[in-house]
Amino acid sequence: MTPLDEAVSYLQQRLHRTPKIAVVLGSGLGVFAEALADRVEVPYNEIPHWPRSTAIGHAGKLIIGKLGSLEVICLSGRAHLYEGYSPQQVTFSVRVMKKLGVASMVFTNAAGGINLAYEQGALVLISDHINLQGINPLAGPNDDSLGPRFPDMSEAYSTHFRYLAKLVAAELHIPLAEGVYAGLLGPSYETPAEIRYLRAIGADLVGMSTVPEVIVASHMGMNVLAISCVTNMAAGILPQKIHHEEVLETGARVRDTLVRLLREVLPRLESKS
Repeated sequence: MTPLDEAVSYLQQRLHRTPKIAVVLGSGLGVFAEALADRVEVPYNEIPHWPRSTAIGHAGKLIIGKLGSLEVICLSGRAHLYEGYSPQQVTFSVRVMKKLGVASMVFTNAAGGINLAYEQGALVLISDHINLQGINPLAGPNDDSLGPRFPDMSEAYSTHFRYLAKLVAAELHIPLAEGVYAGLLGPSYETPAEIRYLRAIGADLVGMSTVPEVIVASHMGMNVLAISCVTNMAAGILPQKIHHEEVLETGARVRDTLVRLLREVLPRLESKS
């Protein structure tokens, strides 16, 4: 039995449910899972081969529960490349979700704002990404049972899902911009010169996650929606240093808005999964 099969088998025994949607909760955003009813929680360290979350603000547990009548899996915390994990470990959770029967993934993250139109605390739909992490989780031998050797990435972020999210945001009077996310390795924040470079090549946001996960989700034919919380303005934009505490504080400040958005948008996505 492969590590992937072992993790899937273990979770099938623990969960006894097969939701169609999973949500990955980024830095400081784990509160969404607390809104779920009939919760079952499984710490990551109990799941075979599952990487542990060591980043501050990542709870490190899988939660399954109900949002109204909708069954949802929440991954409260994720593994990052900068923690020393391999690209395959960082994307292991996405592989497991697909094998469990999840058809759609919603990724959330904390990001630095490059686009000068954004304000700290803004929510931004990711429309596309630029992979500057120096890796691709699909490098190496391809398992044809999981996906094709050369997957198409022209619509890695579902156009229809973004349309539904914007529709819901308008109904709730929540400002929701759209932008391109640049994924960097981290863990150091970017220099002002790097931010000028990123703006020049078309990036609106910058962060240290999400890109490998989305590549693997696309590889496996999953639908993807991704939402960034602009927890800080990127280096050189404001005359101040960047601190991780600021990221967590801003995430806490806007989390209620994100929870409202997710509560309304997830049922609409589920009907399309």
